[in-house]
Amino acid sequence: MLADLTQLGTLFAAAFGAATVLPFQSEVVFAALQLAGSLPVSTLVLVASVGNVLGAVVNYLMGLWIEHFRYRRWFPATQAQMDRAQRWYARWGVWTLLLSWAPLGDAFTVIAGVMRTHWLVFLVLVTIAKTGRYAALAWLTARAAGAA
Repeated sequence: MLADLTQLGTLFAAAFGAATVLPFQSEVVFAALQLAGSLPVSTLVLVASVGNVLGAVVNYLMGLWIEHFRYRRWFPATQAQMDRAQRWYARWGVWTLLLSWAPLGDAFTVIAGVMRTHWLVFLVLVTIAKTGRYAALAWLTARAAGAA
């Protein structure tokens, strides 16, 4: 029981870290736990997804925080540029959150905060992307284990 909780805690931490701007990789931990077979795959997908989504929420909050510096002279965009970017992002850019699972996808979650994406839209799209990522990883790992 304690070993299971430790493994799930490790997976959660790896998935959380992988979703932030920190250089973590959760796939190796996920695949190793899946191949060990001591925990249900559905539990692994759930724990990894929750950790990864919460890490993306940290990025989103960082984006909101960075946005508070918009009126500083050193900020890289003018108010007009930010307004134009926010209109474009609200219409089209929000869908980039479906790529938040990909390498460099963490940048999309920070940008979502900067662009003041509605939190519920952010949460739904990121949850779809992150859960889909771990479900696909589970399927690929099972296929690779079956081929070996």
